[in-house]
Amino acid sequence: MSTFEIAPLTLAPETVAALAEILIEVVANGGSVSFMHPLARADAEAFWTRSLAAADAGQRIVLGARLAGELAGTVTLDLDCPPNQPHRADIAKLMTRMRYRGQGVARALMLEAERRAIAAGRTLLTLDTAEEDGAAGLYESLGYQYVGTIPDYALKPLGGLTGTMIYFKRIGAAKAPSTQPKFSSPFGG
Repeated sequence: MSTFEIAPLTLAPETVAALAEILIEVVANGGSVSFMHPLARADAEAFWTRSLAAADAGQRIVLGARLAGELAGTVTLDLDCPPNQPHRADIAKLMTRMRYRGQGVARALMLEAERRAIAAGRTLLTLDTAEEDGAAGLYESLGYQYVGTIPDYALKPLGGLTGTMIYFKRIGAAKAPSTQPKFSSPFGG
């Protein structure tokens, strides 16, 4: 297993370009990550520009794994949840360049995302993956629990429909502290 340097990414032209390359490569190889093939470079760069701007605003953390200076993979920890879900975060856009697959990049990225989620006070992570050719095996090996599959959820980038498998994992403290005020019921109870 190679050693990767994992760190948060910020909005910079070279970072956007490297992320766009990964996104285009993953989509061209059938990765179901919200885009269709062929993916125009301008569209990939626009997506990452918005995503990194949200990261710079504190709404998410976009992690990158580098090996010898090259961006080998990425994952996003989306922290921007509704007011009634401050204990939760979503994992999204886990992608590894083809030449780095099977070397532990995705696992290392997921472990760092979990560590950062715990540091941010999150106790529940959710994610989804394509039913066909997704990363279910990886997620299950990391302790994520399968909830169910939504059939025909999305178009595959090279054509056809795929279901999406939903997962969750409790992390950090066993239970998030309640922020709901206590009150007495006039009905007794």
